[in-house]
Amino acid sequence: MIEVIDPERCTNCGLCAQVYPMNVFTLRPDGFPVIADKVSCQTCFQCETYCPADALFVDPSRSTERLVPGNGGDADLASLREKDFLGRHRDAVGWRRTKTTTH
Repeated sequence: MIEVIDPERCTNCGLCAQVYPMNVFTLRPDGFPVIADKVSCQTCFQCETYCPADALFVDPSRSTERLVPGNGGDADLASLREKDFLGRHRDAVGWRRTKTTTH
């Protein structure tokens, strides 16, 4: 399930919203993606795979049950950065990671 968009890495390109047909993301006027419908995420990794800035994290172990209050919160962004988990699916499919961008 889609868990995190790193605002420091995201370049507001909108690819995550373009490649995923389930309307999980909406784009703000400035182009920054917002996770609008987390429950519709099919954990297909398309958004994470196509993100050129490695700004997304999709957790294959998360389910809608974890969205119930008291069953755990969102993934910790600092921990994901430290463990280099953001964009890791690009490596899994053999796509070389791009240099991450911060702004």
